[in-house]
Amino acid sequence: MEAQNNMNNRYIGAIILAPLLIVIFLGGLPLKILMLILSLLGMYEFYGAVKNNSINTINIIGYIITIIYYLLLNNNMSFKYIIFIFTFLLIIMLCIPVFYLKYNFIDTSLTILGFMYISVFFSFVVLVESKTVSVNDIVINSGKYFVWLIFLCSWICDTAAYYSGKYLGQGGKHKLSPIISPNKTVEGAIGGLLGSTISSMIFGYIINIYGYNFNLLHINILNYAIIGFLCGAFSQLGDLSASSIKRYVKKKDYGTLIPGHGGVLDRFDSILFSAVVVYFYLTFILNM
Repeated sequence: MEAQNNMNNRYIGAIILAPLLIVIFLGGLPLKILMLILSLLGMYEFYGAVKNNSINTINIIGYIITIIYYLLLNNNMSFKYIIFIFTFLLIIMLCIPVFYLKYNFIDTSLTILGFMYISVFFSFVVLVESKTVSVNDIVINSGKYFVWLIFLCSWICDTAAYYSGKYLGQGGKHKLSPIISPNKTVEGAIGGLLGSTISSMIFGYIINIYGYNFNLLHINILNYAIIGFLCGAFSQLGDLSASSIKRYVKKKDYGTLIPGHGGVLDRFDSILFSAVVVYFYLTFILNM
């Protein structure tokens, strides 16, 4: 009965997440607003998880800097302004323990970590979606296609890892990370990598043929395979990283916002890492 209830909750959670697909399709400002909301919710969960008698994060600063960051966020933001924002933030956080003895450097460090890990990583979804490339004087909104890879690879990896581990995991004998996440197996991890890689290649094949003006760009399927493999690897690392934090603070889930899935960070931990991978592959390898 409990297993059935958990499954029903996961279906309810999936229905709650369904509008996300519409926002991804719309892109632009709606997607940016959604990522800002998810960032603030994720930071709330993170700060709540790490907060105890000895750790006292400065939540309000994390929320304010997140809002400012998203207001300034775009692909044309000069590198010097990005460095200025983070340097100024670091100076403020280092000075706070000098004037307010209630806080120490661990409190301020975890406050910055929450912003960097959640808000900045979520922002890569926006940065990927807004990417464009010019081919023969034709501007192609490549980002509106590539943003789907972030979610596709993460979710397929998660699903493929689950079923590979369940049916090929030999009773959990080959554990991937027995201390951090006892239920994950090596077989599941390999299945997740294959699922992510294959789904990315299929996506690339379809987009190269049917994507609007995308045939002019025609990115080699090998690049999609590499993106899929990297997303599969890093999405699983993202999952394990989030689990290691939960284990340290002795929490099962970050929250209960999404039935059957936990909180925002429980559902999007792998996507955070995948977004970083896709953005930097497009930027440094494909020069977009």
